[in-house]
Amino acid sequence: MAQAGKNKQGDAPPSRRNWSAPVGQDSRSLAASAFARKGFADPTLVLRWAEIVGPEVARLARPIRLSQGADGGTLTLKAEPGASVFLQHETPVLCERINAYLGRAAVRRLRFIQGPLQAGPAPTTPGARPGPVAADDRARRFQGGEGLREALLALARRRRVLTD
Repeated sequence: MAQAGKNKQGDAPPSRRNWSAPVGQDSRSLAASAFARKGFADPTLVLRWAEIVGPEVARLARPIRLSQGADGGTLTLKAEPGASVFLQHETPVLCERINAYLGRAAVRRLRFIQGPLQAGPAPTTPGARPGPVAADDRARRFQGGEGLREALLALARRRRVLTD
């Protein structure tokens, strides 16, 4: 007969007891496994793609898989339909930039898959300057420390620029 109160794996309590954990606790390992499934042991190649190859090439192509073979690595890029011909001619330069960033000869050749790319994040407008804070804004009525008050006022100025 089974004893009540004992779990089946032994006397150790379960790792979770029906409470939620912070999102950041699991997100790093989930993201790392997603990148690893696509062959990216180091996710910075994907995350810093525009810095590595330049904004023009980043606008035309994005990395989707890195596979290692006996003759070296093959980076598969999804490219806009027409841009793959242009980028094929730039393969030696692109491989050199990618390998220089990674610090090793990880990519020997590029493979292109044609297809439309999703639009990237909308660019911010660097010319917008924060304006004055309205007289009836709640940030002006804050009675706490001066550093926090200045931070709230700066936030109110920026909020005003984004909503106008």
